[in-house]
Amino acid sequence: MRTRVVMVLAVAAILLGGVLVVPAAYAKFTGGDAADAAGPTPSGTPPTVPPTIVEPPQPTLAAAPVKVKVDGFFSWAMLDRRTGEISGSPNSAKATSSTESMIKVWIVSDFLRRTQENGETPSKSRLAQASKAIRDSDDNAAGALYSAGGGTAVTRRMIKTCGLTNTRLGSVPGYVGWWSFTEMSAQDAARLGQCVKEGKAAGPKWTPWVLAEMTKVRGTTAAKDQHETTGGGRWGIIDGLPKEILAQAPVSIKNGWTPLVYDGNWHISCLAISEDWVLAVQTRYPTSKGLKYGAGVCGNVATQLVTPKVGAALKMPAASTGAQG
Repeated sequence: MRTRVVMVLAVAAILLGGVLVVPAAYAKFTGGDAADAAGPTPSGTPPTVPPTIVEPPQPTLAAAPVKVKVDGFFSWAMLDRRTGEISGSPNSAKATSSTESMIKVWIVSDFLRRTQENGETPSKSRLAQASKAIRDSDDNAAGALYSAGGGTAVTRRMIKTCGLTNTRLGSVPGYVGWWSFTEMSAQDAARLGQCVKEGKAAGPKWTPWVLAEMTKVRGTTAAKDQHETTGGGRWGIIDGLPKEILAQAPVSIKNGWTPLVYDGNWHISCLAISEDWVLAVQTRYPTSKGLKYGAGVCGNVATQLVTPKVGAALKMPAASTGAQG
């Protein structure tokens, strides 16, 4: 009898389009509860979901305000290689300073590119000079390559090839034509770095070699590493970069530094090239403050441009997937 009643009610439910009538009616005729007939209800308390660890974006350098107090001249510029935009200090486009040994990266690149264009291969001795000019900032090696490239013609090719807008031959009496006295704005220094990175300076064959040599610059600001015609140059911008940036990919650098007698100042030019950006910093200050002071200025700029700031991973609650009461 009970089975027959259920079958009748099921047919009625289908005809009425109301499937929910069946369990209620079945309960009524069997003496049971509607909830029992429909099955267990979901719990009103959602299950505990552990927090999800959300890693912050990888740090890089990006345009930001920079405040550095310098007892003398100061300028900086950063070229964002993803957008091509240049940011920097208010004087970064117009104010200039001597490049010192920073320009050696162009002298080397220009020599190697022209050698390749002439269908030649640089001799072992020339390649050794190119390496020393970058790794040890060897003045004699750079001077030999500069002379081989035609002297001031090397600088003029740099201005044209890299599209520099505020760079000129040095004009200090007694030093006109010297590569180290080339006057350049911070923005042009950033453009020079981009010129090297994108392959215009050294050409497709030698660009990877030049960038790799720039990662092997050695020596510190300590007096033991500084000599009359060579010097340790592994300092500055890279000192201000967190290990998270340095771990992503090698950063290529070339610094220029000289205490000049004619004005009593250190002349510092720092250049660093990464996959995403090129940063240039220039400063001049009294020689009494030492080389480490200028290295710190360059590093300070880099630190202030790091974004996002390096820190612990954020703990964010995950979206709940449990039943709601």
